[in-house]
Amino acid sequence: MKSFFDRLRRARMETEHARTRTTFDAWALDGRDSKMETGHGPIARRVFESLHVAADARYLDIGCGNGYTVRWAAAAAPRGQAVGVDLSPQMIRRARELSAGIPNVMFHEAAFPDHELPPASFDAIFSMEVLYYFSDPVAALREILGLLKPGGTFVSAIDLYRENRLSHGWINYVGASMKIWSGRRWRRAFERAGFTAVAQERMVIPPKEAVESWHATVGCLVTSGRRPPG
Repeated sequence: MKSFFDRLRRARMETEHARTRTTFDAWALDGRDSKMETGHGPIARRVFESLHVAADARYLDIGCGNGYTVRWAAAAAPRGQAVGVDLSPQMIRRARELSAGIPNVMFHEAAFPDHELPPASFDAIFSMEVLYYFSDPVAALREILGLLKPGGTFVSAIDLYRENRLSHGWINYVGASMKIWSGRRWRRAFERAGFTAVAQERMVIPPKEAVESWHATVGCLVTSGRRPPG
């Protein structure tokens, strides 16, 4: 009986992955990847800088899109490595095109949490507008925790959360299965997954930098945590 439900769960997950993959493949092909970079850039840059990526760090972006934060990390860590993973082959193609000639970048096409990345190998992990796509966010967070080195940091930024009602129409626009959790529930999910030093804020930026109105009012939900040392 357990194997039946496991297969059913797996089939549903693959269906969700296929729907999301189709959406983001189309966006990469029609140039919306660059609009995503522009729209998320002001928030993503602030969150990225909070990670303080060292010159020899290993960095991972889950749901990297066209790889813009991976390129930031490659510049910040010339003696390290910057890695991006995305389920969309067309987004990965764009990321590789835009990152050509940068020696310390690498991109993987994978529907996280299915991947072939080595455990306990990253100093810093980032995701922008990703966590709400996972069918089991706590399980995905545990997988992220396992990819961090002891003491490493993961930080997530999402606009779609319960308190930000202006963002809820995003679900119909994307056409994929997405979760609308409260900030409190996301914080608990980090704690349940095993992260320590969990911190959360609604990041608000000046109106002149805000592509979406809520970035200057309600804010983007930014949650971070560390893998326990030792």
